[in-house]
Parts: sequence; C-alpha cells; structure tokens
Amino acid sequence: MRNLILVLGDQLDRHSAAFDGFDPKQDRVWMAEVAEESTKVWVHKARIVTFLAAMRHFAAKLRAEGVTVDYRKLEDAENGGSFLAELESAVARLRPEKLILVEAGEWQVREDFRATAKRLGIELDEREDRHFMASHADFEKHAKGRKQLRMEFFYREMRAKHGVLMDAGKPVGGEWNYDSENRKSFGKEGPPLKAAPRRFLPDGITREVIAVVEAKFGSHPGSLAEFDWPVTAEEAQVALADFIEHRLVEFGDYQDAMWTREPWLFHSRLSAVMNLKLLDPREVIAAAEKAYRTGRAPLAAVEGFIRQILGWREYVRAIYWRFMPEYVGMNALGCEQPLPKFYWTGETDMNCLREAIGQTLKHGYAHHIQRLMVTGLFSLLLGVRPHEVHEWYLAVYVDAIEWVELPNTLGMSQHGDGGIMASKPYIASGKYIQRMSNYCSGCRYDPAKSTGPNACPFTTLYWDFLMRHETRLKMNQRMSMQVRNVARLTEVEKSAIQKQAELVRQASAA
Repeated sequence: MRNLILVLGDQLDRHSAAFDGFDPKQDRVWMAEVAEESTKVWVHKARIVTFLAAMRHFAAKLRAEGVTVDYRKLEDAENGGSFLAELESAVARLRPEKLILVEAGEWQVREDFRATAKRLGIELDEREDRHFMASHADFEKHAKGRKQLRMEFFYREMRAKHGVLMDAGKPVGGEWNYDSENRKSFGKEGPPLKAAPRRFLPDGITREVIAVVEAKFGSHPGSLAEFDWPVTAEEAQVALADFIEHRLVEFGDYQDAMWTREPWLFHSRLSAVMNLKLLDPREVIAAAEKAYRTGRAPLAAVEGFIRQILGWREYVRAIYWRFMPEYVGMNALGCEQPLPKFYWTGETDMNCLREAIGQTLKHGYAHHIQRLMVTGLFSLLLGVRPHEVHEWYLAVYVDAIEWVELPNTLGMSQHGDGGIMASKPYIASGKYIQRMSNYCSGCRYDPAKSTGPNACPFTTLYWDFLMRHETRLKMNQRMSMQVRNVARLTEVEKSAIQKQAELVRQASAA
C-alpha cells in the first residue's frame, strides 16, 4: 500500500487535509480505540462513549464509500492499549510507504507520533488542520511585536479577515463587542425556556459502545443513563439547526445565567461536535450570522455566540501551541492545595458546587460560567494546584480536548499562567453566584457573610485570596478596586477571615 492515513478520535472530518490526494485503491485509513486515552486521567464515561461512538460511525461512513479502514476496537483481544503500540502493529502488518496525519490536538500525542515514525524509519507527512480559521502562522503574525496578547484584538482581526458581521469594512452595528448587553440573570421567575435541546438517542452502534464502556470503565465517574450526545456529522447539523431556531435569540441575554436542574438553558451543545471535527465552525458562524441578517436573532446574541467560536476558540488554540510544552506546568500563584474529593462525587453542602458538579457527572457538561465562576472559581480561591484542576476538567467534560481545555482552565480559570491568557484573575465572592443563579436560595450558607457558621466559603476565600495575593494584585489595574476594598477591613476582620479560610481549606482537603 502507498499511504496509511492516521485518523484520531478528534479528527472525524472527511474533508480534512489528511484525505487530500486519497486513492482508495492505494491508500488505507487507520483508526484505533485505546484504553490509554481513557486512563491518562480518570475520564468521564460519557466522554469515552462520545469519542468511540463518533469514531465507529465515521469508520462505517468511510467503508460505505468504499474506503478500506484498518480499525482496532477497544474490546479486540489484540488491542495493544496505546496509540503507539497499535501504530507499530499496523505498520508491521501493512508496510505502508508513508504515514499521513493532520496535526494532533495534543502536544504530547503529536510528539509521540513523530518519535514513533522516526523510530520505525517511515515518513510522517503532517498536514495543517484546515478545520481552524487561524493557522499558527496567522497567530504568529498577530503576536509579533505585542507585549501582551489579548483575545479582543485577535478577534477583531479575525472578524475583518473573514468578513464576519462586517459591513463595508466596519463591524455591524458600529461596535465590535456587545458583551455588556449579555449579562442578564433570570430573576425570581426563572428561565423563559421554550424548547429543550434536541436529543439524539443511541442507535445500535452507540449502544454497543455504551456496553463496552460500562464493562471496561465501570468505575469511572459519570453516568450513561441519559446519554444523548450527537455522534455523527448528520446529527451535528440537526443540533446546529435546533440551536439557531430555538435558543440563539435568548442566548445573548442569558449566556452567563445559571438555574437549578437546568443544565442546557440557551446554550448550543455544539462544542463537542466541533471539537471532534464533525461540524465545521464556518458553518456554525454562517448560520448564526444568517439568523441576524434575516431578522431571526438580535445582534448582541449573534455577536456573543460568534465571539465564542471565532474569538475564544481560535485564540485558546493559538495560545496552547505557542506556549506548550512549558504551559502545562505553570503555577504562577504558587497554589499547592489538593483538588477536593467532592469534585469527583458532588457530595458537598455548598449548593452551587453540588449543582454544577452533579450536572457534570450526570451529563459530562456544564456551561462556561458554571466552569469559570463556580467549579473553577472555588478551586482558584481555595488555592488548588492548577495541574490537578486541568486534569479534572480534561476528564469530566465531553467536549474537552487538551488544546482547548488547558488554556481555558489553567490560564483563564486558574490564572496559573500569570496573565498570558487573561489580564486578571477571574475572582468574585458568593454574591456573584447569588446574582446570576438561584443556587444560593437552596444553600445553608449566606453569600453576604465571610465569617461565622453560615459564612459562604466563596466569600470567605474571596477576601482571603485578595489578602494572600495583595502585593501581586496591586500591580494589576483591573484589580485595583477589589484590592482597595481590603484596606477597609480592620485587622480583627482580616484575622477572622484568614482563620475561617484555613478551616475551609482543611475541610476541603479531608
């Protein structure tokens, strides 16, 4: 055979560069399910099923087109358990002239494939991932000469370059960013939900995968009882249309809001299928812009949604590849607290964390504010080692792939990179959670109190964080107001807060 096309579980795109020049008479596709990918971190069962079900459906589609697929299932007796063992076996059996691979989404996986090809003495043709709208060269051009990297300026360049929400060379509506209009809470009446997201009940292939995962990874976190994620390109298109029709209109207003036992609200649930490459971001952006242009969705909602994809998604990937491999080990705030055990069980008396973690374990999903300002905020204020937080996020969310998860977690959420990703630590007291959700109404803690038996641990830790990092934070203009508030505390109040914070840390480490 001529070329062996290596297709990883997050590269399920029939139009990717890996298939350029593909000849079914001379070339073959290689795919492998390996246990190592589910055990490097303690991966949520729904995440494992999503990857494997999507892979098996993609392989079936290729075969229906007449493509020969060399596919190793997880349950095959000969399975070597790792990508490298399986690749060595395939090369020995098939003896291809060349390996072709679109750039991997994880630095270590990329390095492992390069090293293995070199050791086997076979050419590895690595190709650019056309799924993304900014190449590495594009970002290097953007970054050149800048003292600081900030997403907003990158996003504006991307809007202009790709002509997204632009009229005559200027942003539609006259502004680049309508974030100030997209911070509403639901109020006492709760979310004005109109239609639940479209569900995708498991077919025969997916049910087969669920059985395998339950048998092999039954002790892993999470539930598969309500598994309904889209796992094919066709289902991804249906999910996109469903979001545009039913939830995009309110997405802008309520993208930061949270509500008890409402995991989806007005969010799209499209990140997983985009990260598996079952859905092209250009299609998603075009569909959202069309909704605005045809009067079906307001500009603030459409711009806010597009910014998540054309702005944040592209930006975090660029940050990942620019700063790896050093990035994964960064710990700028010197945090050494262990991740609380209740992150794996949801068993805590803090209602907001119980809701966000419980939802995560049930569905493998939480929206960005639940991740940033509930689970992420608590671990940041507590002082958890950022690498442990990173491993948890990588494990429990269906849409987690290292290139997108690591900068969002270690950088944006934990400020472990010292400001590469975000200009300030995203910190708040329990009052923020009270304002943006109904979580506090069902909690024994009072978000207005920082000391005493009913003091909210978030509020206690918020003030303790400001005191612990006061010297560093004073140098950050965006933190000046919060730091000045510390000066208003008496020494007695400061001491009481610090003592209570230490009790919170001790209880969380138990």
